[in-house]
Amino acid sequence: MSNIYIQEPPTSGKVLLKTTVGDIDIELWARECPKACRNFIQLCLENYYNGTTFHRLVKGFIVQGGDPNGDGTGGESIYGQPFKDEFHSRLRYSRRGLVGMANSGKDDNASQFFFTFGPTPELENKNTLFGKVTGDTVFNMLKLEEGDVDHQERPMYTHRIISTEVLSNPFNDIVPRVLSKESSKSKKTKKEKQGVKNFGLLSFGEEAEGDEQETTIFVKQNAGKAKSLHDVADDPKLSKEPIKVPKLERAQSEERLSEDCEEDVGKSRKGNCSDIIKSKLAKSKPVKVEVKSESEDDDEDVLMTREQEESLKKSKEKNKIREEIESLKRQYQMDKVAKDKQLSKDSDKNSKSADIKGARENHYINDFIEAKEKYTAKTKNNLKGQVRESFTLELLSKFKSKLDNLKYKSSSENADAEPSDLDDSVVEKEIKGDDWLAHTLNFNSNAPVLAKDASTKGDDWYDVYDPRNPLNKRKRGATSHSNSSSKPKSSRR
Repeated sequence: MSNIYIQEPPTSGKVLLKTTVGDIDIELWARECPKACRNFIQLCLENYYNGTTFHRLVKGFIVQGGDPNGDGTGGESIYGQPFKDEFHSRLRYSRRGLVGMANSGKDDNASQFFFTFGPTPELENKNTLFGKVTGDTVFNMLKLEEGDVDHQERPMYTHRIISTEVLSNPFNDIVPRVLSKESSKSKKTKKEKQGVKNFGLLSFGEEAEGDEQETTIFVKQNAGKAKSLHDVADDPKLSKEPIKVPKLERAQSEERLSEDCEEDVGKSRKGNCSDIIKSKLAKSKPVKVEVKSESEDDDEDVLMTREQEESLKKSKEKNKIREEIESLKRQYQMDKVAKDKQLSKDSDKNSKSADIKGARENHYINDFIEAKEKYTAKTKNNLKGQVRESFTLELLSKFKSKLDNLKYKSSSENADAEPSDLDDSVVEKEIKGDDWLAHTLNFNSNAPVLAKDASTKGDDWYDVYDPRNPLNKRKRGATSHSNSSSKPKSSRR
């Protein structure tokens, strides 16, 4: 990696891109690619890239942006036309974090650029390489690779450039242009013609026309003024007489309000009781009446209306019915699961017995099936954690006690009985039972070791003959001669 940095020439310009994933520092090779760097710096000074999105994403390859249209079809250079490609022998697409110009062909560079996510040698001598991402901002750039992409290489959730800032400008003669904000879609303002109502189509057209004229005159007079119902009391269509509330048809809530009215009248002696009723009814405070609920005790009082009481009763009944339905569903599911398990067990047994032919006739197969079922039952009941540890310790203690009992029994029998040679039948009995657990294994014998005598040859004695020794040759010749002489004699006989 150090060789790559040594091969790259020094930079002479720096730009900061503020994006939705964080800041991205870009250093530019202005000496090697002057046209591309001048174009990029001037567009940044003109805030051309502000608000543009990274519209194309190829994971492991590049992320592309710089198009004001946001679809890869737009973008203009500062020269008014596409400028030529610029290549340099020391600039290679050999790592991530490099910045190049996007184009649709040879010498077709405008405003779009891209960042690389890895080595891209296929872009060499095709796309102008004019900058690199420096510092820890590389990791912010790599965040652009995250996210989902559709079939047209467009990210589902696009990131964008918020603003740009030129930190180091190698071109002192750059003068930013004053760009006029051209709307993408030209909107022509047209004066909307006011619609003319044809009252001749209606059977009551004359009355409707008269009402329409009165409303237009009233709207023109009170244009720009907020009017309430009291301000418009001069309208002849509105009745000035107050509403008379009948005394016979009064609800409990109105009776209580009338009592409050009498108190207010005694204090202030201004206004009528009906006006106070109207003002209090207009307020959004709910009127509460004391009603004793039948379900609770007589001592507890609940403040609610009749409608609320009925709604509470209905909601309680609904909740009870729902709980009963849920309990029935749970019970049904439990029964269904138990039945399914039992049916699966029965089917497994039937399938096993059907698969093995001659299982009933042959007792060996029956033994095998029983042993297999025991083993599967043990494997299913595997213990875990502290329960398994305690179970193993219990088994170990049982085995130790069994060994101790067998050793004590064997020692008592050996003390009473004299040692005798064991027959095969006795050995077989011991193997079948647990008596063999009392046996001990001794590698060192207590018998004295005797020196071997060279004159006496035992079973482990062997002779070494060297075929090159002349004495051995004579012996072998004598033995071969004796063998040859013995053969004709036997034939003669």
